[in-house]
Amino acid sequence: ATTTIAATAMAAADAATVVVVAVVTAAEAAATATARTTPVTSAATEGVAASASDGLAGLAGHVLHGLADDVRLLGYAVKCAAMCFIVVAALFGNLLVMVSVMQHRKLRVITNYFVVSLALADMLVAIFAMCFNASFEVTGRWLFGRFMCDVWNSMDVYFSTVSILHLCCISVDRYYAIVQPLDYPLIMTKARTVVMLASVWVSPVLISFAPIFAGWYTTDEHVKDRARNPHVCTFVVNKKYAVVSSSVSFWVPGVIMLFTYYRIYQEADRQERMLYRSKVAAALLNKHLQINGISALGALSTSDAVKDVDVETDPDSGAFRPAASSNKMKRERKAARTLGIIMSAFLACWLPFFIWYMMSSLMDGASWMPRWITVLVFWVGYFNSALNPLIYAYFNREFRVAFQKTLQSCWPRSPPWCPPCLRRRYEQSRNDTATPTAAFGQQVYNSNVSEVHYMNPATIALLQNNGGGGGGGGGGNGCRTEQNVL
Repeated sequence: ATTTIAATAMAAADAATVVVVAVVTAAEAAATATARTTPVTSAATEGVAASASDGLAGLAGHVLHGLADDVRLLGYAVKCAAMCFIVVAALFGNLLVMVSVMQHRKLRVITNYFVVSLALADMLVAIFAMCFNASFEVTGRWLFGRFMCDVWNSMDVYFSTVSILHLCCISVDRYYAIVQPLDYPLIMTKARTVVMLASVWVSPVLISFAPIFAGWYTTDEHVKDRARNPHVCTFVVNKKYAVVSSSVSFWVPGVIMLFTYYRIYQEADRQERMLYRSKVAAALLNKHLQINGISALGALSTSDAVKDVDVETDPDSGAFRPAASSNKMKRERKAARTLGIIMSAFLACWLPFFIWYMMSSLMDGASWMPRWITVLVFWVGYFNSALNPLIYAYFNREFRVAFQKTLQSCWPRSPPWCPPCLRRRYEQSRNDTATPTAAFGQQVYNSNVSEVHYMNPATIALLQNNGGGGGGGGGGNGCRTEQNVL
């Protein structure tokens, strides 16, 4: 039994040894397997990470590409909308100017001959210059052939120059009307106005159709480029043509406009100071007479020479109208201010274009200049053709009323979808503009007004001192009394 127990114990010990050896061997095998599989796992992890990074980069690139496409699409939509707005505003606004002047006799004066002709030129700029330019910018290519490219460039130069020369003529007309009011009816006659308008419409042909169709305007390299690229229509000019055309179209008219409006400003300022001094003198005289127990109004009303200082006379009377002349001066100053704003808008719109035009021509091309700058300066210049009617409507009451009446004649009733409050306001506006006012007969262009209506107070006082007046000797005294009041 003892031997059996000992044998059993030895067998158990051997079995335990075998188990321990097996466990150790298994542990070593597991460690070896782990050591062998670790590089593979790390490589797999790195591969997955790299794939994820590439996927994220691709996704980000796709998103950014989509955003870039959206931005380009938005810019394209904004550009198209801006071009459409400028074209429609130029067409509608200038057509409204022409119709309003034709329908309202009050606006048919010499100055507005130039305004109507300017509106026609601006409307033709919109039709023949803006529309072709817009089609080229929208499609990215010229669709009308080489001949129409020359036609478009010629019409662009021609009508833009005509529009600018009209503004120059208007400034000259206002110069004589305000600075030399006595000579104005003699200088700005209808015949001379027609000659000025004819020269404005004819002279730009010499820098547009003639040199462009003759091929004098461009370079030899541009001629070759046009032959190779028939779907591209660009206006590349040589240095001589750039200097001559820009001088005729912008620089010379701009200098004339600056000079005339500077002189108009000086004259308006002088008249303003003179009017202020006359008001002060009248107030002092009235106060002096009241202190002495005499009313200035009573003194003037009892005079046989002057019935009423503030009443307008007809051409057969010898009395003068200081108040009417003062109103005339105010209207002339307002007109000068409106036209001064038009000139400022003209410079703001066209000066960038002609600076770009001279730089691109004299510096042998504008390849260094971004394309969007070229498009911008072109359309800012075009915008001037749409801006003039807006300036008239906002700053000139006579045009504003005429525009309102013209629109109401085209649209006599308020729209049915209009709210009641706006509808009442619309109808009230129609009634106000349709009802003649007492001041309507005292407008500057009334045919019943004497020619002295165009004179300023200084001229009236000078004529009064020289014996002008009504009612014989008593009339002369009355005129001297009016001079003292002025």
